[in-house]
Amino acid sequence: MSSDFETYEQEFGTLTAEITSRIGKIPKLGGDEKKNMVVNVEKQLEEARELLEQMDLEVREIPVQSRGMHSTRLKSYKQELEKLEKDFKRSRIAYSDEVRDELLGDDGNSSASQRAHLLDNAEKLERSSRRLEAGYQIAVETEQVGQEILENLHHDREKIQRSRDRLRETDANLGKSSRILTGMLRSVSLKGLPCSYVKNSTKERMQAVFDTRIIQNRILMFILGIIILFTVVLAIYFSVRGL
Repeated sequence: MSSDFETYEQEFGTLTAEITSRIGKIPKLGGDEKKNMVVNVEKQLEEARELLEQMDLEVREIPVQSRGMHSTRLKSYKQELEKLEKDFKRSRIAYSDEVRDELLGDDGNSSASQRAHLLDNAEKLERSSRRLEAGYQIAVETEQVGQEILENLHHDREKIQRSRDRLRETDANLGKSSRILTGMLRSVSLKGLPCSYVKNSTKERMQAVFDTRIIQNRILMFILGIIILFTVVLAIYFSVRGL
């Protein structure tokens, strides 16, 4: 990618050098010769714009970590082209001293009103050119801002996509953990049933033993009561008999 960018750089440098040379010649020309030169420069400026577009595409394909240097160079080339376009617009309405004298008629054949009219038209063209330059500059700046916004949106989209992937992975891990915990709880519940059963059986046995002992105690008390009663009866009997 960088080799293609450097190739476009060389072509751009050669082309801008030719454009600069021709722009310097335009004010010295007149008539059809000047028109032909203007047409040629316009074509070369269009070629320069296409080269910048190609370089812009190459920069976008370069990895982000090494894109900064190429972006800076591309920005300087755009500024250079803007300056050439401004110089070209000025050269189209500029005239050398010889051409100006010819147009204004310094040989005395042209009237003062014609000279004033030509100068007024030249000033109007200059003002229109400045307005066009200002509008073009605003359009270029707007395009640059839009490009930066698109790049930022692209980076944000990549971050959001990575976040979504991490969330999906986390959700999958949580699902696995939930299934494992559910299995563990079921296992603990199943293992807990025999323990409960043993505890209940032990309680029942202890209750039975306790009830048996109560019954035995009651029987013993009953027998003891009978013995005491029998002893009392015998004592009364022998007492009466002794009388």
